[in-house]
Amino acid sequence: MLVTCALPYANGSIHLGHMLEHIQADIWVRYQRMRGHQVHFICADDAHGTPIMLKAQQMGVTPEAMIAAVSQEHQTDFAGFNISFDNYHSTHSDENRELAELIYGRLKAGGFIKGRTITQLFDPEKSMFLPDRFVKGTCPKCKSPEQYGDNCDSCGATYSPTELIDPKSAVSGATPVMKDSEHFFFDLPQFEQWLSGWVRSSGAIQEEMANKMQEWFESGLQQWDITRDAPYFGFEIPGAPGKYFYVWLDAPIGYMASFKNLCNKRGDIDFDSYWRKDSSAELYHFIGKDIAYFHCLFWPSMLEGAGFRQPTKVNVHGYVTVNGAKMSKSKGTFIKASTYLNHLDPECLRYYYAAKLNSRIDDLDLNLDDFVARVNADVVNKLVNLASRNAGFIAKRFDGKLAATCTEPELYAEFASARASISEAYETREFSRAIREIMALADKANRYVDDKAPWVLAKKEGMDDELQAVCSVGINLFRVLMAYLKPVMPKLAERAEAFLGETLSWDGIAAPLVNHTVAPFKALFSRIEPARIEAMIEASKEDLAKEQAPKVTGPLADDPISDTISYEDFAKIDLRVALIKKAEAVPEADKLLKLQLDLGGETRQVFAGIKSAYNPEDLEGKLTVMVANLAPRKMRFGMSEGMVLAAGPGGKDLWILEPQAGAQPGMRVK
Repeated sequence: MLVTCALPYANGSIHLGHMLEHIQADIWVRYQRMRGHQVHFICADDAHGTPIMLKAQQMGVTPEAMIAAVSQEHQTDFAGFNISFDNYHSTHSDENRELAELIYGRLKAGGFIKGRTITQLFDPEKSMFLPDRFVKGTCPKCKSPEQYGDNCDSCGATYSPTELIDPKSAVSGATPVMKDSEHFFFDLPQFEQWLSGWVRSSGAIQEEMANKMQEWFESGLQQWDITRDAPYFGFEIPGAPGKYFYVWLDAPIGYMASFKNLCNKRGDIDFDSYWRKDSSAELYHFIGKDIAYFHCLFWPSMLEGAGFRQPTKVNVHGYVTVNGAKMSKSKGTFIKASTYLNHLDPECLRYYYAAKLNSRIDDLDLNLDDFVARVNADVVNKLVNLASRNAGFIAKRFDGKLAATCTEPELYAEFASARASISEAYETREFSRAIREIMALADKANRYVDDKAPWVLAKKEGMDDELQAVCSVGINLFRVLMAYLKPVMPKLAERAEAFLGETLSWDGIAAPLVNHTVAPFKALFSRIEPARIEAMIEASKEDLAKEQAPKVTGPLADDPISDTISYEDFAKIDLRVALIKKAEAVPEADKLLKLQLDLGGETRQVFAGIKSAYNPEDLEGKLTVMVANLAPRKMRFGMSEGMVLAAGPGGKDLWILEPQAGAQPGMRVK
């Protein structure tokens, strides 16, 4: 199997809404691995697009530096929640570029790419075409101000950004102008008949989503614009200078690219056997309902047009709400993954999500009071307590040795036979049903212990055999329950395995542990204290108020790139190679050296602020680069007739630019 999660966008932090999907997928993957299936579980950062480019500019770093820092943050968060990815990659990769160009080339050769000129809003100050979400104005329907260029938050209307009243660029605040540009379109309508059949008959789409797809079919499929104009952070379209693939073209191809990267690292996995048309491998996507349009229409059609296989299943889930409402920054319920991990055990959230997840597209509410109550009641009071109340007697009275036989074979068989039903629940992503069945068994196990009352038996003479037998049954029932919960709570399972002295497996629990020594019992899990929830909420308010970006350092962070200029502006600058014939200090100035620069036919006098970095005699005879057409500037020390080029923050850290050997004074720098 190849299993993927949707690719988080590389311009922000992971939050508990993201974690729903990754936890859901990880539980399913861990269950499949317990059943002996070979699963490759992959993900990547979605690292292209205008928002990435603009945020990097705002931070004063390159997009590459920003997405590298965000990737590290994302991977740290996922590891903190025990998400068992086999590979985590980036869409800004050689593998993704190659595959995007391959798929585009095949689609173009198949007649599925169409070109035409369109008119778009253009920011005249930033010299860039504006994506819909980077235009704001008054809604043409309800007249609400400050609405985005694709839909109105007030009335829900959808429209073209050109329909906005009094539109403004969200980038510069300038009034956009209309400008023509040639774009390329993926001709989705050509796939309508095939796609309709695939949606309805392949079994890949949940019924709810198939019904939603039908609405889109009825409204008519449209050609899909896959082009963005420079400046843009992404992959340039082959044969079309200044044109880039729209982020949503190469983002899903990122699944293939991350897997390709894994294949290259491992060397024992055949990429083609997973992606060719006749592949017998299974491909599962876990995604949110907000991106179902791309994954259920465009993605399968792109794969079909390019000669690749389709997904076996696209598993769509709903959103996360907190305390019955949309996650809120002001209320502190917009909780980052890292903030949660600073206050609570990740397996608490894994358990709670599992207890509420099903195979439908329902939204899941993280009710924080219920979260505390359920984790404490189920995991601590029922499950961990079952082990602790029996383990003490086994350790103290029997040197950790379990009884030689299971004295409750029918009860144990009932617990072990639940594998079939719980297995079916995991397989179909009905995790909440699996948890209900596991906890019903936990209740029965605790009732058994209550009825047998080992604490009473321990006080009676001659009851050691029965005491050992009862506690051994209790520990064996705990063992079965932990095996069932291992996909949900892998770290708790690890601690339980250390206590039990065995690796829990799905088939291994068919028979009980008898005549087996367990380790001294140590606390397996801690209760959630309400104060920790309150501290997390307060920390979320502080975190999100700061809106701190990933820490990126370096020259660009210290000295951000200036505003974009046109080529025509740059072409006005005349840079020339110059020979430093003479250099001398300016006694009246702390920073200046007076340079006599030979341009091969004339000599210029230039005052340069490099005194802190160079001794005058060290400069004489060197070649450098100067701005030759800069207007002369009269200084109190004399006329400065140009400017030499140097790099560095200042002080001793300054380096004049030196052309390589072969350059001659007077040569133009192009």
